[in-house]
Amino acid sequence: MNRRRFLHTSGLVTGSLLLPQWSRAAAELAAKDPISAGRKKLLADAALNAATKAGASYADVRIGRYLNQFISTREAQVQAVANSESYGAGIRVIANGAWGFMAIDQLTPESIARAATAAVAIAKANATLQTEPVRLASQKGVGEVAWRTPIKQNGFLVPLAEKVDRLLAANAAAQQAGATFVNSQLALVNEQKYFASTDGSYIDQDIHRISPSFSVTATDPRTGRFQTRGNLSAPNGRGYEYLDGDPAGKIAGVTTRYTHSYDMIEDATAAAEQAKAKLSAKSVAAGQYDLVLDPSHLWLTIHESVGHATELDRVLGYEANFAGTSFATLDKWQSRKFQYGSGLVNFVADKTQPGSLGAVGYDDEGVPTKAWPLIKDGILVDYQKTRDQAHIVGQTASDGCCYSQHWSDVQFQRMPNVSLQPGKTPLTVAEMIKGVERGIYIIGDGSFSIDQQRYNFQFGGQLFYEIKDGAIAGPLRDVAYQSNTQEFWNSCVAICDQRDYALGGAFNDGKGQPSQSSAVSHGSATTRFNKVNVINTARRI
Repeated sequence: MNRRRFLHTSGLVTGSLLLPQWSRAAAELAAKDPISAGRKKLLADAALNAATKAGASYADVRIGRYLNQFISTREAQVQAVANSESYGAGIRVIANGAWGFMAIDQLTPESIARAATAAVAIAKANATLQTEPVRLASQKGVGEVAWRTPIKQNGFLVPLAEKVDRLLAANAAAQQAGATFVNSQLALVNEQKYFASTDGSYIDQDIHRISPSFSVTATDPRTGRFQTRGNLSAPNGRGYEYLDGDPAGKIAGVTTRYTHSYDMIEDATAAAEQAKAKLSAKSVAAGQYDLVLDPSHLWLTIHESVGHATELDRVLGYEANFAGTSFATLDKWQSRKFQYGSGLVNFVADKTQPGSLGAVGYDDEGVPTKAWPLIKDGILVDYQKTRDQAHIVGQTASDGCCYSQHWSDVQFQRMPNVSLQPGKTPLTVAEMIKGVERGIYIIGDGSFSIDQQRYNFQFGGQLFYEIKDGAIAGPLRDVAYQSNTQEFWNSCVAICDQRDYALGGAFNDGKGQPSQSSAVSHGSATTRFNKVNVINTARRI
């Protein structure tokens, strides 16, 4: 349906709600806290006391309320609007040296106490099969504390019609600029999480994330060929103010930075023009090129080849069945000599970075978050760890990177924000390009493939520009590069400075069985890699 019918007829979801009524209900739902902090503490204590009484040596409880909103449009039509709310608690315990877990959606002191007792019974049953007891790194209780994502505007309280208008305006701008097809989406997440443990922590957190996105397609009626370009924005740990529109910089007519806020209409307009340009772009000649990779592209390469590879559960083989293990094995870390990348390469894991998707005050084990190095001057120096993993690598503290997607799922090790640190020597993108004789400048993420050990890979992108003798020579298409993780990061020869640094990220990074989804950001500045193998992806008939 078009927007006029959408606004004035029933049938949004159930066929009986008008938009103004439905929008008000959604706003009221978001504004209302169904349970006070005092009530949460009462429930948490009921669970912790019951678990301890039943024989648990440790227990934690997560009381969670999860709000989600998703809006999808195509051209001048609204395709879908979905609001959801979920509320309940998950109780995790250690008894007889083994984990037990139970979740419940009926939150009374009596019901949550029964769930805690059941979790202990599960732990005791698990203990009969466990060969080595769980060993938790010590964690001092933090008492009663709170943390909030520092937002200016709660997206759930913004009228639905305003959000729909923004998406349709972006679609219209893309069509006016020559797009044949365009669709756009907006996703909002609010996690209201209360954590308590027998360590003495009572932590109340309110976490917001936002993800605007679109895809533009331009077609050539004469040949039947088509090209696409998606949004260059990143999902963000911000409020609705992220969409105010204040991009930080441009190069070659391409908006490449949305560090502060994001102008969706400007990006959609540029996307249509660039998708049309790709129709007549030169197909790349396969061979070795120096690559200049924009942060909007490089974040995904970082995510797959560094972020996942340094998860300790993968390294240990605990994550062997779903999406693989890791080539970055313990012997490489223990040597303190493994050259993961060139001396310019420094990766930091960070759960505190403002605006990032992974930013929280405390993880889902009640551990205060922090930043720590993973790769220093090219050398692998550490991994990502939770409380029950630290002793395996001879450490005494968790890194604060434990997370569960929902109150009904057990928490486990999840990737923090993992970012390539910017160069220390002043260097702009234009200056970097001037030093390249034969290269390709790649913007935006695309399709990719990587093996189970996070080693051999292939990455595409959204926009490709040929570099000849230090200047942009024109657009290319059909580009993908292939390498392995160690070879690729050791080919890094230059990184732009802090002025060029920007975040990319994934709103739904999957891991585990049963699979869980998490949100994570990866920052970098534009980076140069020498002599990387580039292939032509065009299909030949």
